[in-house]
Amino acid sequence: MPALSRIDNQQLRVNLQDAVIKCSERGLYQAAKWAAELLVGLPSEYEPDLGLQQAEQIAQMSNPEASAMQDTVHPQVGLNRDPEEARLEAREMSKFLLAKSYFDCKEFDRCAAVLIPENLPSLPVAARPTPEKGLTGKGKARASVPSSPAPGRAVPGHGMPHLSQRATFLALYAKYLAGEKRKEEESEMILGPADSGTTLNRELGGLAQKLEVLCTERLEGDNAPGASQGWLEFLYGVVLAKEKNDEEAKRWLIRSVGLCPHNWSAWQELAGLVGSVEDLHNIFPSLMRHLMTYIFRVYVSQELYQSTEQVHGQMADLERIYPDSVFLKTQRALLHYHSKDFDEAEAIFSDLIHHDPYRIDSLDHYSNILYVMNLRPKLAFLAQLATSTDKFRPETCCVVGNYYSLKSEHEKAVMYFRRALNLDRTFLSAWTLMGHEYVEMKNTHAAIESYRRAVDINRKDYRAWYGLGQTYEVLEMHYYALYYFQRAASLKPYDPKMWQAVGNCFNKMDRPSEAIKALKRALLAGTCYDQSGAGSLSSGGGDPPVSSGGGLDPEVLHQIALLYERLDDADEASAYMELTVAQEFGGGIDVEADADGDREGDGEEGDDVEVVGRGPAVGVTQTTSRARMWLAKHEFRRGNYTRAMDLANELCHDGVDVEEAKALVRDLRARMETKGTSS
Repeated sequence: MPALSRIDNQQLRVNLQDAVIKCSERGLYQAAKWAAELLVGLPSEYEPDLGLQQAEQIAQMSNPEASAMQDTVHPQVGLNRDPEEARLEAREMSKFLLAKSYFDCKEFDRCAAVLIPENLPSLPVAARPTPEKGLTGKGKARASVPSSPAPGRAVPGHGMPHLSQRATFLALYAKYLAGEKRKEEESEMILGPADSGTTLNRELGGLAQKLEVLCTERLEGDNAPGASQGWLEFLYGVVLAKEKNDEEAKRWLIRSVGLCPHNWSAWQELAGLVGSVEDLHNIFPSLMRHLMTYIFRVYVSQELYQSTEQVHGQMADLERIYPDSVFLKTQRALLHYHSKDFDEAEAIFSDLIHHDPYRIDSLDHYSNILYVMNLRPKLAFLAQLATSTDKFRPETCCVVGNYYSLKSEHEKAVMYFRRALNLDRTFLSAWTLMGHEYVEMKNTHAAIESYRRAVDINRKDYRAWYGLGQTYEVLEMHYYALYYFQRAASLKPYDPKMWQAVGNCFNKMDRPSEAIKALKRALLAGTCYDQSGAGSLSSGGGDPPVSSGGGLDPEVLHQIALLYERLDDADEASAYMELTVAQEFGGGIDVEADADGDREGDGEEGDDVEVVGRGPAVGVTQTTSRARMWLAKHEFRRGNYTRAMDLANELCHDGVDVEEAKALVRDLRARMETKGTSS
């Protein structure tokens, strides 16, 4: 990505400032905060230092139509470059400011009623007056379009007040939030006896009808430049996504980000509809070439756990443009977290807290990292810091819950995760972490329900799928467990733990051939990295990984050997037992694995991939000692007493299974003496 010039940088700064203002006046506060943080992340040396008079001249030059309305517009409200929209906004300014005040006070129904009175029919709001049939013509016969009615009056033929797009969005968005608020009030206690998780927003149907007609009219009936600003399309996409109409939601959200690229809320909604790398490839050509598109690509790649060299390179390109962006630093930390580079991820989060100790965003992820690293003092400090900043944030509750979980106080941890969900029922981390706690408490029913709610919110959360598999495995329902483990493995194919779980399920289902293929895929995931960007945007996730020379897991090797023994394939079993013993010294042997993991139902065989498992020495372990004992007995059965004696003598010095090894040595000596006497 080429570096931006000084002029481009200043233009980007102006666009972000405009986005902050427009998102704020429409009640999209999270999007406004995100744009403001990105604005501050720009290089400070490019920030213009202009006098007031010069700044006013630049503003008038960039927006001559709206500058004529400057005296009638509230100073904190953004100007509109569409002359018709600017006139409408100026005429309705008093009502808009009143409605916005109600919106800020969370009186959403009252806000909507100011702009769209309740006694009017529930029909879509017209964007512009449309001429009646029979009045259109050419030349002198063309009928004149009636002048716009005063704001608050019904438009003939529509029965709705003629509002600007800004006021229309605020009114309909307030209706949507009012429905969400009532849905929360009607919901039962978290995981209570009557909590089915199916409470609906009753406003969605009416909003969908209004927005469908309104957005379709703008798309098909009026192609003039600036006819649509993208905000209503965003709201329509949100409503469609809530109604599980994902394809239509994608279409309207893509149109929205094309018209208003700095509305981060629209990008987040679109990211939630991207379920795989293939989905991202499918929608990427439809997106405009814009810096926000590159940010979106990195964000979705992180959400899909694509921590590849290509994604890190794209992140580095963006960080050259936004060197101080807190958002990009957080995304890099999460990429390191997904690739299990916990030290680097922890260092980035620690630096973020040092520079902004009052920031609560993403602290739940930081607490997960500290939990995995078993850094209890740091986790205690983080919990205290978050609680002193804002104890009524879901992130804070998850941090405190992780702290109590690390102390093995699982009941207290569940209490805080429930508190997080009372604050926000769609907070993914709380559902997943609460499921983990219920597994520790042996409450499988509550664990399953928690994990199900998590995957309902985000079907890309491999931890919830893996948790479901673990829970059903405890219940010895291996067919269910296999399905969920396979879903987790498809989301994170380069995590060996996922494939080990799949292989163990196949083993318990008495399907050793499939178990061997899955365990070989676990070896492949543990020893390889993706030099060619497999799974990234360029390769589409179809290229097989290449050898990295990493070490093989002796436990997995031993399991594969035992499975070959069940198949009466003594040669393969012996080869894998030898490979298990070789891991004591970091040795390796070529292994072949099915590249696609042979997941059940795939129906396609992948190419064989060679893996050289030469890595660090693991020393003598119980697993390697068991493998050595198996080899000694195997050589004993084959009559190779010398090799069997060497292996048994090594076992006598290992300190593991010494008595059995000594018994084998005595038996071998007797056989060898008998053989020598007879000869």
